[in-house]
Amino acid sequence: MIVGQGDFTFEVAQGWGSYPDGWKLGWVAGVAVDSKDRVYVYNRSEHPLVLLDSDGNFVESWGEDVLVDAHGILIDEQDRVFCVEREAHCMRQFNSSGELEMTVGTPGERAEVGEPFRQPTDIAFDSKGDMYICDGYENERIHKYTASGERIKSWGSKGTGPGEFDIPHNIRVDPDDRLMVCDRGNNRIQFFDTEGNYLSEWNDVVQPDTIHIDEDGIVYVAELEQRVSIFNLEGELLCRWGKGERLDEPGEFLGCPHGIWTDSNGDLYVSEVQTDQRVQKFVRRR
Repeated sequence: MIVGQGDFTFEVAQGWGSYPDGWKLGWVAGVAVDSKDRVYVYNRSEHPLVLLDSDGNFVESWGEDVLVDAHGILIDEQDRVFCVEREAHCMRQFNSSGELEMTVGTPGERAEVGEPFRQPTDIAFDSKGDMYICDGYENERIHKYTASGERIKSWGSKGTGPGEFDIPHNIRVDPDDRLMVCDRGNNRIQFFDTEGNYLSEWNDVVQPDTIHIDEDGIVYVAELEQRVSIFNLEGELLCRWGKGERLDEPGEFLGCPHGIWTDSNGDLYVSEVQTDQRVQKFVRRR
């Protein structure tokens, strides 16, 4: 099965991903790839963080005694792994060996309105190392921290205007240190500077869940309504697929695209929620 078009044409790797006998993964909220092209399947099950190689073979699993409710995941250039836990109201940082290094927020404790955290969603870093966490489902806020976890500032409120949100669901930082926030309920991606000042927005998206920006500055967007869109940093649409309905067909989406990432070969991984154990690999055709 072939999807996409032009320079962004992919072949579906049917049947990709295998797990130990008896394991059943839940909703796969996030997917990410490290420098060794190991694929991290961040899901809601008793095995919350499963590592596969690029061929889909099981490598190991992490976090059984730590992670509670998978949502957003980020892997940095040092292969540190950052897991945002929605119902646990915190962010967990692991080193490349799976050892817990830092927790931001109080696990299991919902903060006061406006304060971190109330069902947070995702995380990103700017070029100076400052950290940004979306506090999406109950706070409609972005919180800025130092790399060591000290809060610097927060911004955002419920609404449809510039700098307002209806579920800030994911955040990423582009090469110009612009913050890109998936404002899912408002069907847009908002851009901010690192101080939280509104810059601009993209509107050619439908309930954007997660962004991935590759090394070439290509922006991949997983959209809740069974669609993937690919843009350049100027907002030009390069490629799009998905019929906008739940289909159990290769390349289509039985659930809802929720996580997205590429590997060193340009192959694309998309994870889904509202259905169990769904991660698809799309092999880029050159």
